Amino acid sequence: MTVAEAPQSPTAVVVAGDEETRVLLRGLLRLHHFRVDGEAEGVTQALQLLRDHKPQLLVVDVNLAEGSPHSLLAEARGICPLLRIILVAPASRPPPSVNGGAGPDVTLLRPFRIRQFAEALSPAPPRT
Repeated sequence: MTVAEAPQSPTAVVVAGDEETRVLLRGLLRLHHFRVDGEAEGVTQALQLLRDHKPQLLVVDVNLAEGSPHSLLAEARGICPLLRIILVAPASRPPPSVNGGAGPDVTLLRPFRIRQFAEALSPAPPRT
C-alpha cells in the first residue's frame, strides 16, 4: 500500500473550558487513533475550527469558557451536517435532552470508563 492509499485517521475537534479536560479528551481520542485537528475553550474558537477543518467528530465538555454547549451543537450541525457529536457532562448534573438534530449523538457522564468512551466513538448500527 502506498502512502497515498493508506487509510486516514478519523478527525476530531475537542472543546472544553479547562485545559486539563482538553488534555484528557485529546489523549483518549489519540488512544483510539483519531487525529485531533484542534482544541477550543469556547464556542467562538470551536466554530472557527469546524469551518477550517470539517472534522468527523466533535467532543464537547459542558463546561465552556465562553458560550453554551447547546448553541455550539446547533451551529456545528449547520457547518458539518454529518458531524458526530459526543457531549461530556458530570453525572451530578446531566444536561437536559434536546429534541431534534441539535442534540448530541451520545452523552457521556463523568466519571466514565475508557471502554465507555470507546463505545461512544462508534456510531450505532443503522436501524432496520
